[in-house]
Amino acid sequence: MKKILLVIITSIFILACNSSRDIPVTPQMDFSYLALGDSYTIGEGVGVAQSWPVQLVERLKERGHKMAAPKIVARTGWTTRNLITNFESEIDVHRDFHLVSILIGVNNQYQKRTLSEFEVELREIFRKAITHSKLQEKGVFALSIPDYGVTPFGANNADTIAVQIARFNDVVQRVAQDNNVDFYNITPISQEAAVNRNLIAGDSLHPSALMYSRWVDEIIDRVEEKLR
Repeated sequence: MKKILLVIITSIFILACNSSRDIPVTPQMDFSYLALGDSYTIGEGVGVAQSWPVQLVERLKERGHKMAAPKIVARTGWTTRNLITNFESEIDVHRDFHLVSILIGVNNQYQKRTLSEFEVELREIFRKAITHSKLQEKGVFALSIPDYGVTPFGANNADTIAVQIARFNDVVQRVAQDNNVDFYNITPISQEAAVNRNLIAGDSLHPSALMYSRWVDEIIDRVEEKLR
C-alpha cells in the first residue's frame, strides 16, 4: 500500500513539473519610443546622449520601466516638409511604437514659411505619428517650440522671434487638441535662459543638457501615465 501511494505521489509530482515546463513564459517587452523633430530632438550642441528623448528614456528606466533605446528621426535644419519627406525612408512602415513625440517648427519660423503651410504639414505629421503608435492618440505627445530669441544667437531680434514662435505654438497646440494628443508647453522653460546662461549650449543657440533635463522634469509624470 505504501509503495502504491509513493508511486502515485511521485507521478503527480512529475506531471506537475512537466506541466510547468510546458507553459510558455511570455517575456515582458520593452516599451518603444519614436522621437520626431529637428535639432532640438537630436540634442544639437550637446550630443544625442544628452538630448531630451534619451534623457527621458533613462529617467523612465529609473522609474522601473523597461525601455528600448529611442528611435530618433530628426535632423538639424528640418522643417515639417523635410520631416514628412524623410519619414518613410527612416521608419519601417510596418513598425509601430508605444510612444511617439513631435517637436518641430522652429525652422519653418526661421525660414519664414507660412503658418497655413505649417499647419497643413503638421497635421500630416500628427496623422503619421498616431498611425505608428501602438497606443494611438494616447501614445503621442507634442512639445512646444522653444523661444530661441533669448539666446545670444537671437538676441538682436528677440521680440519678433518671441511673437512668431508663440504663433507657431498656437498652431501646434490647436492641431494637438484636434487630434486628442497631449501638448506640453516647455517654452517658458526655454525663456529662463534669458537670465540663466547655463541653460544654453556652447553654440549660443541650442539648449544645454541642463535645459533638456528641465524639459524632462516637466513632462515625465504625464508621459509615464501613457505607459500604464
